[in-house]
Amino acid sequence: MEKDAGSEAKLGRMRDWLLLGALLGGNVALALGPLLVRLADTGPVSAAFWRLFLALPFLVLFARMAGQRLGGMPRKTLVLVAIGAFAFAGDLASWHIGIGMTRLGNATLFGNAGSIILLFWGFIIARTLPRGLEWLAIVCALGGAAILMGRSLEISTATFVGDLFCVAAGLLYAVYLLTLQGERARFGSWSLLVWVSVFACPVLLALAVALGEPVLPTDWTPVVVLFITSQLIGQGLLVFSLGHFPPLFIGLALLTQPAIAAVIGYSVFGEVLSLLDIGGMVLLGSALVVARATTRKAGPGMVQRK
Repeated sequence: MEKDAGSEAKLGRMRDWLLLGALLGGNVALALGPLLVRLADTGPVSAAFWRLFLALPFLVLFARMAGQRLGGMPRKTLVLVAIGAFAFAGDLASWHIGIGMTRLGNATLFGNAGSIILLFWGFIIARTLPRGLEWLAIVCALGGAAILMGRSLEISTATFVGDLFCVAAGLLYAVYLLTLQGERARFGSWSLLVWVSVFACPVLLALAVALGEPVLPTDWTPVVVLFITSQLIGQGLLVFSLGHFPPLFIGLALLTQPAIAAVIGYSVFGEVLSLLDIGGMVLLGSALVVARATTRKAGPGMVQRK
């Protein structure tokens, strides 16, 4: 009996380490996204299109493996999916454009601001004032954003505009999450992501063509690696691990993304961060952690996927 108990404890520890590795691995995979968007020889919106389109068959497979139905959705759900897909397409397009205009650390932090926006939305819906740590999140978010945007404006108006594009992406991602929050519990994250991708892909393609971007890559490597790391490995590992950790821990793990992006920005593109930049990133990152910990859990579909 003691031997069995010891084996079970060992298996439990191995499982815990596996889940932790999946959570961190998913965040690391997603942190590579901004680099790959810059390396792609398509336009940024075109890269967003390929990111979704190439992943679509695999998303269908994941949905079927999870036992989630892909057909038989009522018209109301399809309308909500269409609205959510437009928001998601706008999120990816805006974020990818912003990546090319601002520093990678800024892009990752602002692009993941959905948790903070959801926190503000909760106050509006409940018609209540923030309490305790929620005030801390607001102060840190405003202070960190002001520092980072101010520093971007010192560098160039283009980097400041890039920050705004990434903030807009975070706002649109929050709209996407809120639109499909109820349906996600009914139909499953993978199933909805399939339908969202089906609606979003034509929107992204049309937008890329309208902007005059090159759509077909001459070097497929960055685009293929982007869809594998961001849509398959990143999303897959996070969906696998999110239900097993408290929101605060998930928020802390999320901070690996801007940290890795900032290191990549420095080592590959020479994006130097001053102490003031680092202070702004710490403030905004702290706000993300607090917001993620205090915002009501939206289920596995609420993936910070930047």
